[in-house]
Amino acid sequence: MSLSGFSSCEISDALIKLSLPHGGHIPDIHLVSPVNSDLRLCGPAYTVQFVLASDPSAPKLTTHFVDTVPEGSVILLDVPPQTKNAVWGGLMTAGALARGAKGVIISGRCRDIAEHRAQGFPVFSRAHSTLGQSPFTRPSAVNIPLTIIPQGPGADVFPAVTVQPGDWLIADEDGVVCIPKDLEAQVVELAIKGREIDDRCMKDIQAGKGVQQSFKLHRGK
Repeated sequence: MSLSGFSSCEISDALIKLSLPHGGHIPDIHLVSPVNSDLRLCGPAYTVQFVLASDPSAPKLTTHFVDTVPEGSVILLDVPPQTKNAVWGGLMTAGALARGAKGVIISGRCRDIAEHRAQGFPVFSRAHSTLGQSPFTRPSAVNIPLTIIPQGPGADVFPAVTVQPGDWLIADEDGVVCIPKDLEAQVVELAIKGREIDDRCMKDIQAGKGVQQSFKLHRGK
């Protein structure tokens, strides 16, 4: 069985057992398109770092980042947290589909929501905006490690998540999770065991044996 067979929650449970304090969870990024409870996005990360357009020190790309996306990848965009503009729109979705990308996850904002849904392209973001990328932000680097820092209430007590290019990203209606590529086999093994335990708990709970008793019997607590 592969990572794509598991939900984001099952993956996080496995990563917690492997002592990742954040369970791989990148908080407060939600499904925008398509609105489908069965959607599960899974693929290797292709990372893009955005900077403020007013930053003269950051490098500039010579090629649009969408035109360099590898087939089968999940695009991950990290945007300065104070920005209110979108960094992903309908034309970018069309370009990503043409390149064979599986979806996009944005630590920032998107726009043209109806266009993403019409094209059936998975988009996850923190929020949306009517404003486009220019003149507020610009992409500065691709295929580099990204450290996604939590934002908003509670951000100071939740660990940042570092995503390396090629790490696995899983996203569904529950949220977004990053799996370090060197932990893939261990995560799958633990997720299989976790699902089996939860299935036994569910059967006992539905049979009226109670949550506490079922957990103690199958989870040992």
